[in-house]
Amino acid sequence: MNTHYDIVIVGGGMVGSAIACALGNSRYQIAVIEHEYPVAFEYSQPHDLRVSALSVASENLLRNLGAWEGITSRRLCPYQRMKVWESSESMASTEFKSDEVGEPWLGNIVENRITQLALLETLQRFDNIDLICPAKVQAIDYSPGSSLVQLDGGRELVARLLIGADGGESRVRQAAGIGIHKWDYNQHALVASVVTDYPQQDITWQQFTPTGPLAFLPLTGNQGSVVWYNTPDEVKRLLSLSDTDFLQELHQTFPDCLGQINQVLERGFFPLRRQHALTYVQEGVALAGDAAHMIHPLAGQGVNIGFMDAAMLAEVLLGVQDQGDAFYSQTTLIRYEQARRKQNLLMMQSMDMFYRMFSNDLLPLKLIRNVGLGLAERLPFAKPRVTRFAMGLEGPVPELARRAV
Repeated sequence: MNTHYDIVIVGGGMVGSAIACALGNSRYQIAVIEHEYPVAFEYSQPHDLRVSALSVASENLLRNLGAWEGITSRRLCPYQRMKVWESSESMASTEFKSDEVGEPWLGNIVENRITQLALLETLQRFDNIDLICPAKVQAIDYSPGSSLVQLDGGRELVARLLIGADGGESRVRQAAGIGIHKWDYNQHALVASVVTDYPQQDITWQQFTPTGPLAFLPLTGNQGSVVWYNTPDEVKRLLSLSDTDFLQELHQTFPDCLGQINQVLERGFFPLRRQHALTYVQEGVALAGDAAHMIHPLAGQGVNIGFMDAAMLAEVLLGVQDQGDAFYSQTTLIRYEQARRKQNLLMMQSMDMFYRMFSNDLLPLKLIRNVGLGLAERLPFAKPRVTRFAMGLEGPVPELARRAV
């Protein structure tokens, strides 16, 4: 038997569950489809490989949704400083500090699983939301105002509005026939959880090299996450090493400010690509997060712009909840795209510029970027604005992502 909903959200990850939470207690009857519930959190567990640097704007959104307590009751690592520099022999560097813009921190490093757990717990408090999990989508028949979603086990859902928050290979996007612009970067990101001699740190940093950045994200206690961008072949070689040999490579390659690494807890990698949907919306369908766009993770903004998608899409839908069928019309949904596409494209182009500027060793570009880093440190008016931009507080900010009252 079909089950009819106003809105069906395919994907109960961080972005999809945030959209649902933002629509909690609205007039909409909502179903969220998620293939697997995250493993329960225990303090004794090691940190997950997949972590995100949540901006202050994302924190504001999660607070306003009632999900932030589900994160703080588990674990997170605030950071007050962010440093960027060209190379160990270069004097050009920039360090951004939260107290320079009157904030207690620049952001928080949080495991993706913890953020998802907090949001899924929150959305289950609302009577107008059904979480269907675990469930796998078998087929989607897109039809404006009456899309059919078939699940494993035979269950079928009918959605007046279908929201795709189901990642870069979005089934919703494909079913709606929405194309993409896409290209792969010639880089993979190797991620490793490590234990260092240093106690709790308050800084995240990136050192740029011709083969790609070396990055550090602080975790709780003396643990951290290192990210090593390099060619696919080199990342494959590094992953094939024994723990002892890999540790030696880390010591030889990463700067001294990382400190002594005593242990590598886990390693993994993911390929990097840029991808942008040709449109975010059609009649009866909307895309958000990675389903709409994927960017280079250079500045850790992927999930943050996804959260801003969630906030804006919810804002548009809440604004028409008393206007009958208007909520799934393209005329309504285009307001969401107009609010987000330009901002997302700006972020994507900025990350592309950094990637192309820093991922080479050409002398003219090396001089330009060293001058640029030096100026960023010395210009008193530019630096705070760049800092606020990284925090998600510069430019148009959705109402739900503004500071919680």
